[in-house]
Amino acid sequence: MSSKPELKGRAARLARLFPTGPGQAARTPFVLLVVLLLGGGLIGLLVLNSALSEGAFKLDDLQRETKSLTDEEQALQRDIDAYSAPEALQRRARELGMVPGGDPAFLAPDGTVKGVPSPAPGVRQTSAHTPLVLAPEAMPNGPTSTSGR
Repeated sequence: MSSKPELKGRAARLARLFPTGPGQAARTPFVLLVVLLLGGGLIGLLVLNSALSEGAFKLDDLQRETKSLTDEEQALQRDIDAYSAPEALQRRARELGMVPGGDPAFLAPDGTVKGVPSPAPGVRQTSAHTPLVLAPEAMPNGPTSTSGR
């Protein structure tokens, strides 16, 4: 008789599912599968790490560019603030020949004048003064004709 006890019923069916004896399943396909899975995992990690590094470099470049553009914006805002200062506006207006206005006069909806209108005090301009921008009719050569038909 055999040294193993005879199995019956459910135990016999379960025993048939497992290989027995020296001719068990070959190990080569299993080892090859494990090696392929590990190699694929390592290559996947390498690709993922490279993609993350590339993204980090792009992020660093964009942050540097953002800082540069922010600095430029602040410099331009300082220039605008300097040109918008009351002293700068007054100086530029005087350079253009403008003078401060007097007390204003207002027109009511019915057409009556509220207040006393008066010319602006300051330097009186002569009629020979040439404006900064001439109308086309006032040009020395007269208006240029674009339709020479």
